[in-house]
Formats: sequence, structure tokens, C-alpha cells
Amino acid sequence: METKDWKEKLLYQPKNGWERTDAGQEAAIEDYCRDYKAFLDAGKTERLCVREGIRLAEAGGFKPYTRGMALQSGDKVYLNNRGKMLLLAVIGSETLDHGAQIAAAHIDSPRLDLKPNPLYEEAELAYFKTHYYGGIRKYQWVTIPLELRGVVATTDGRVVDVTIGEGDDPKLVINDLLPHLGAEQNKKTLAEGINGEQLNLLLGSRPLAGEESDRVKTAVMKLLYEKYGFTEEDFISAELEAVPAVKATDIGLDRSMIGAYGHDDRVCAYAALRALLDLEGTPKKTAVCVLADKEEIGSDGVSGMQTAAFDTFMEDLCQSQGVEVRACLERSFCLSADVTAAYDPNFGEVFEKRNAARLNYGVGLCKYTGARGKSGSSDASAEVVAYTRRILDEAGVVWQMAELGKVDAGGGGTVALFMANRNIDTIDAGVPVLSMHAPFETVSKLDCYMTYRAMLAVYQN
Repeated sequence: METKDWKEKLLYQPKNGWERTDAGQEAAIEDYCRDYKAFLDAGKTERLCVREGIRLAEAGGFKPYTRGMALQSGDKVYLNNRGKMLLLAVIGSETLDHGAQIAAAHIDSPRLDLKPNPLYEEAELAYFKTHYYGGIRKYQWVTIPLELRGVVATTDGRVVDVTIGEGDDPKLVINDLLPHLGAEQNKKTLAEGINGEQLNLLLGSRPLAGEESDRVKTAVMKLLYEKYGFTEEDFISAELEAVPAVKATDIGLDRSMIGAYGHDDRVCAYAALRALLDLEGTPKKTAVCVLADKEEIGSDGVSGMQTAAFDTFMEDLCQSQGVEVRACLERSFCLSADVTAAYDPNFGEVFEKRNAARLNYGVGLCKYTGARGKSGSSDASAEVVAYTRRILDEAGVVWQMAELGKVDAGGGGTVALFMANRNIDTIDAGVPVLSMHAPFETVSKLDCYMTYRAMLAVYQN
């Protein structure tokens, strides 16, 4: 054999995914990404993602699950956990003691939450105080149009949906310092240039008539009361989130990418959901999709991946078949569907090129995440990685291996360790993202589609 032949036979040589697709697949990629962009625009918060997920699921024949209901092979059920976490299942032809095929993603994204007592007036300008949620770079959130989404719960039992800034509605903004007066600010690091207490949303400047104090604040509160029927005290029991007022859009002259807020991790959440909805017939093993909340702050709480809600859902499914839940979990497989960092040549110094994910090379498999020597990682076994490679190859999925930057450059985590802690074989897989955690992130359309195909392969295996 010639050297060329040995090289082709022995060496790992990843190829750009566009070189491995045909015209039919390119059309499928565009169709899928059109629907994904619509999902992003409808799901600016975790609550809205759950609502949109339920709408799509019910259109696909899924029914709400109630404890004790009889389940048969092929049944499609979902559970809405407090409006902020969604669990779905398609019952397989095999009983659950053979395990389940699980895809778990999260639907929360970095954002700015209103504080419990947010409204104030200073220099005849009205503002909302915020508390940032998740890992953000604070300087990225100033001087961009923002909208406010969420709910206000009142003591009379009402839960009021709030939407401010959608479409042609007026937007909110956080001010920054003009460069003419920024000499001292310029001496600070990026992390210090804008601090958390400066992330205040500008609301209004027109005062009510009269001589009283806080006339602008009162005017703003009057507008909110007239539209939504709540008072300032009701902010104490509100969940209101400031998110970028942008729609998902194609990026690049070739339209090969998508720019949007919330790719992390709705790009994987939609893939996991859509793949379950697109399953044809009855899968061999029960297919389960988990769309969890709170990943960006540790996956704690009643709607995070550490909640007993997942365990209870799986136990209920198992009990309907007379199966012990532990017998199911120990034979299950989970694709922890979360994004990874895409290699960016503008910041190449923090990436290790040989192990960095790249745009258009497919879904990124991460054997481990974590930081400081894999701390906080489940570290999938060699056997689990080999199994994942096999099912993706058999399904014709374009995939790549990925690592989150250089060893000492930083790191991050996903829900993988919480699934693995339940005695479920788990590996991370997701879409490579440019500008992760920024108010506007970029992904490759091909990678989005291949992640969907990967989820489908897991459910079908």
C-alpha cells in the first residue's frame, strides 16, 4: 500500500459537513432551521419554551400524563412540571426493565431578572433594578434593545403574563458611559467596566402632573397597572426576565448560520423535542425527552435537572409496567444535549485546535466537561463513547469530538453529571456555538440539523 492508502486507512481526518451532504439534505437542513428559528422567537424564556413545547407536542398526538394512567406501547405522554420543565415520553415495545433512551437539555438561558423591589426613580428617570442570571459578560448587555417577559403572581390568585418590548412595542435599554467621560472606566478590566448594580433598565422619563415626588416612577406604575392590573408590591411575587429584543436571523452572505439569543441551550432542546415528535412508529426502547430549567445556575430547584421530578416521572412510567425504576435507569442511555464552544480564530489563544469543535463539522461529542482537571464532570466511559460513535455512524450523522478550550483556560459544566449520578450511562453532545452566553450567539445550520439527527438516532436505537 502507498502512504496515501495507509493515511486514509489509519488516520482520523474529519471533513467539513457540507462536503458530506447532498441537495436533498441541504433542503432538509433549511426546513429544519426555519422551524427552529420560529421556536426560538416563541420561546424567549423557560416558561415560554414549555408552552411552545406543549403546543408542538399536543399537535403531534401527545397527551398530558396523570399518575396511574394505563400506558401501552406507542403511547405519547408529557408532564408539565410547574410551567418551567417539560418531560415527554414515547412508550417503547420493550418493557422499561430494558432501559430507556433519554435526551436531556435545558431551556433556561443567561438573562437579567428583576429584583423583588425593582422600580425606582433617580434624576426624574425611572428604572428597574436587575440581578443577572447565569454566567454573563456584563458589558455585553448595555446599549442593546431589551424586552421584558414573565409573570406576576398576585395574592388574589391571578398569574398575569407580562410582555413588554415585543414587535413594535417600546423597548427597554441599559445605559453606558459616553467615551468623552470614560477615561477612568477605560482603565478597568472588561469584568469591572460595568458592574452588576449598573445593569438598570431605563423605563421612562415623562412625569405625572403635580408636585409630589417620584412622578416618573408613578407614571410608569400607572401604565403597568392599566395594562396588567398589578401594583408595585406585586413585584415581590413576580418572575420577570429582561432578554434581548431580537429575532432569530440568518447570518452570513451564504445564510449558512443562525444568529439569535438563547441558542444555549434551546438549540439542543429543540433538537431533542423535535426528534421525539418526528419518531415514526413505536421505538424499541421507551424514548424520553427532558427539557429542564436552572442549568445556568447549577440545575438546583424543583425545575432543575437535580429535581426529583425526573425520578418521579420515570418511576411512574416504570410502575405502570411493574418495573423497578432502578432496574430501568441502570440499563438506560442519556445524551446530555448541551452546546459546546466553537473554535473562533479571533480568540484562538484559548482553544486547543486539535480538540476544539468547529462550525460545520457536525454535532460535538464531549467525553467530559468540567474545569481544573475535569472537576464537575461525569467523564463518559470509553464504552459509552464507542456506543455513541456507532449509532451516529450507522445513522449517517456528521459528528466531531469537542473539548471546551485549553486545559487551564477555564471550563464549564452541563446536566450530564446529574444524569450519570442516577446510574445512567451519559455523554454530552451538542451544537458548537460562537459567542456563547452573549445576548446574540451564532451557530451553524448544518450543526443544528446534525444534532437533531443525533437525537433521532438515540431514540431509535
